[in-house]
Amino acid sequence: MASFDFESFANRLRKMDKHLRKWARKKNITCYRVYDADLPSFPLTVDRYEAYLHVAEYKRDHGMDEESYRLWRGGARRAMAEALEVPNPHIYYKERKPQKGREQYEKLSEQQSEITVQENGLQFIINLADYLDTGLFLDHRPTRETVRAQAEGKRVLNLFAYTGSFTVYAAAGGALSTTTIDLSNTYLEWAKRNLELNGLAGGPHELVRADVKAWLQKPVEQLYDIIVLDPPTFSNSKAMYDILDTQRDHPELINACLKRLSPEGQLYFSTNFRKFRLEPEKLQASRIKDITGATIPKDFRNPKIHYCWLLQH
Repeated sequence: MASFDFESFANRLRKMDKHLRKWARKKNITCYRVYDADLPSFPLTVDRYEAYLHVAEYKRDHGMDEESYRLWRGGARRAMAEALEVPNPHIYYKERKPQKGREQYEKLSEQQSEITVQENGLQFIINLADYLDTGLFLDHRPTRETVRAQAEGKRVLNLFAYTGSFTVYAAAGGALSTTTIDLSNTYLEWAKRNLELNGLAGGPHELVRADVKAWLQKPVEQLYDIIVLDPPTFSNSKAMYDILDTQRDHPELINACLKRLSPEGQLYFSTNFRKFRLEPEKLQASRIKDITGATIPKDFRNPKIHYCWLLQH
């Protein structure tokens, strides 16, 4: 029978949670990453969402037989429950594998396990059970803060907007207007609810259902002072006119955004594709700055969780 060092795993959880809990309280954050695959024998990420845990296991060739794997997984859950003092029903466990096309958006269940969490004085609706992701990408927290700090009096465009967290930050920062674009009605409705939750819905905050790649091919009608471009790595939704491949398409996407960027505007482009390589020679920007290091928060220990660039005319 295989033996696993659950005690080391539990000790790591306790240590990181104690350290990060103090930091999160000072930052007015109630959701953060406790554990980031720190020990090779426990390739998990553990995110705390107030009184709940959202756990992701990364698919791998673990070499265990079925019984050993069952014991490992059960022991890991018990270690998390005990070390972080979270009852087992409050632990949501998901398996992550490379997602293709519509898979990344498909529902896993219909539990509607929603809670409201706090982040930097704002509130967001989280769904812990029904999708692979919860509705709030915690690794983009610093970039959201930057957008809020710069948003006053600005026109902001949020592309591939998901549940609109960047829009909420921009609106809270006093944006003159926001345009939020996503192909999913589910996520746009979620974005609307997030805006309403913070007393920011309606008025100059427009929600648009569209294929972003196709929308960017339309004639330019308005310039924006801040553009957030955070596309999925790959998508082949039936509602799209063409497949989206961020590695292949990023010059086209970025250049189309630059045409919509005001003379002094700022374009934030990010991707979670680990093997991504920017092709600056194909971009029509005079200033391209890699700001990845400054955009990864303290609670994420993996420097490749995302890449982020600031582009300007």
